[in-house]
Amino acid sequence: QVQLVESGGGFVQPGGSLRLSCVASGRISSFDVMGWYRQAPGKQRELVATLMHGANTHYADSVKGRFTISRDMAKNTPSLQMNNLKPEDTGVYYCNVRGRRSDFWGQGTQVTVAT
Repeated sequence: QVQLVESGGGFVQPGGSLRLSCVASGRISSFDVMGWYRQAPGKQRELVATLMHGANTHYADSVKGRFTISRDMAKNTPSLQMNNLKPEDTGVYYCNVRGRRSDFWGQGTQVTVAT
């Protein structure tokens, strides 16, 4: 079973930037969709951004224009560039890679945006 591990989270002031990466413990040969989700304290996990196999992307309205999802072409894992971060972006961020018969998740990385 492939496991995903996120990295790049941390503490940043409002307006700052972070780049999240996702590494797989094994080979991911194909995928249908990959993405990033986040969960703020006391809230449900929500979609942040997805990237389809055909390269179409989708972003939550709250992050449009600030976040960019991209793909490691060799490893089939996603990255997330986050700019102009806001306190409401605080949460645990999870990467996900989903295929026809697979659905891999990471354990999450904490992002905290505060003064």
